[in-house]
Amino acid sequence: MRKIYHRIDNIAGNVIILQAQDVSYGELAAVAGTRGTSLAQVIRLEGDRVYLQVFAGSRGIPTDAQVRFLGRGMTTSFSENLLGRIFDGAGRPRDRGPEIRENPTPLGGPPVNPVRRVIPRNMVRTGIPMIDVFNTLVESQKLPIFSVAGEPYNQLLARIALQAEVDVIILGGMGLKYDDYLFFRDHLEEHGALSRAVLYVHTAADPTVEALLVPDICLAVAEQFALSGKRVLALLTDMTNFADAMKEIAITMEQIPSSRGYPGDLYSQLAARYEKAVDFDGAGSITILAVTTMPGDDVTHPVPDNTGYITEGQFYLRGGRIEPFGSLSRLKQQVNGKTRSDHRTIMNTMIQLFAAYRETLEKQAMGFRMSAWDRKLLKYGRRFESEMMDLSVNLPLEKALDLGWAILADCFAPEETGVQTALIEAYWPGEDGPGAEGSGADGSAPEELADAAAAADA
Repeated sequence: MRKIYHRIDNIAGNVIILQAQDVSYGELAAVAGTRGTSLAQVIRLEGDRVYLQVFAGSRGIPTDAQVRFLGRGMTTSFSENLLGRIFDGAGRPRDRGPEIRENPTPLGGPPVNPVRRVIPRNMVRTGIPMIDVFNTLVESQKLPIFSVAGEPYNQLLARIALQAEVDVIILGGMGLKYDDYLFFRDHLEEHGALSRAVLYVHTAADPTVEALLVPDICLAVAEQFALSGKRVLALLTDMTNFADAMKEIAITMEQIPSSRGYPGDLYSQLAARYEKAVDFDGAGSITILAVTTMPGDDVTHPVPDNTGYITEGQFYLRGGRIEPFGSLSRLKQQVNGKTRSDHRTIMNTMIQLFAAYRETLEKQAMGFRMSAWDRKLLKYGRRFESEMMDLSVNLPLEKALDLGWAILADCFAPEETGVQTALIEAYWPGEDGPGAEGSGADGSAPEELADAAAAADA
């Protein structure tokens, strides 16, 4: 029987401080206040002095409140019945469905030893050309989406949730506006994707400290699904709100601040979540896409700056589009050479020509006379932006590659693209469509074309 304490020494924000013995870091406690019993967690120990973070907030907790330590850490329930359900940041049902209590799973466990992980090798198809063609998402990868407030990053996540070729979607929202929560719920339900998804949503009206639980709950559940053989995609938005909640708690506890007031262990806290991305040998995988908003579009802000050291690339969302310059998937080479023999060639050629288009726009803005080549680049750039970069475009990888060839053929002569002759003969659009001279019905190319493409990349 655990001892019950009846005296709180201090209440600072959502943190209460008391004297207690035989308490461990991370242990849970039940705090009985005037508004009922609240759950709290030990976040700091100084001898017998214990700091408890109250998840529902400290309002209504008097200094003579009863505090009972539970002798265990934070857990969340796991079951196949989670699919199609919506919960709040503490794991309580938001959809008025029954609570799920079976299989309590600890939160915040250690990541898988890198030595024991499978090397990433499988593509995650999303139907978005700027991802599938140019910065391929790889199973078990961890990637942030760098953006600013006002950009459609939640709409992008919803598109990915609908179209990604995975088994389970785990969506975690931190500090969401209620409209954004309703958008996710209604959009996934309307398009039939809610049945394979689990949502953990913390809104801006909820207690701030509950935002800290969302990534841990999402990743603990994702890990259990992955161990049962599922390919899991974890979508988190917004990790800056998660870091701001950490910052608020650190200030309350009077910790010595680091850059811009964030706690000194910001990097470790972020890494502990991102490193949950893994491909289990003989089981499933966890892939993480997490939105990180950049205040003032400042990539040197502590949250995106630390994130960049942890993750394997990034997507930049600007002007409602995924920016081709700056966006990077460091693992795309693991898979895009295995998709279709022209994949890397289309990727490299189209980006090179788009860079030339951006230079032509600068020349045009400065009043330079446009040459015939410049006019071709302008036509190409407009088609690339509207047909490849627009987030409303939804194409399978093979059709996106065929579209790339069609855009090149509409704007340039074959010899102007710099593409190898063997690939042009196989894929350049003719009277019978792309690949009429060489590719099969499935879009594949003869073996000699794959060898030619590999030589061109080399």
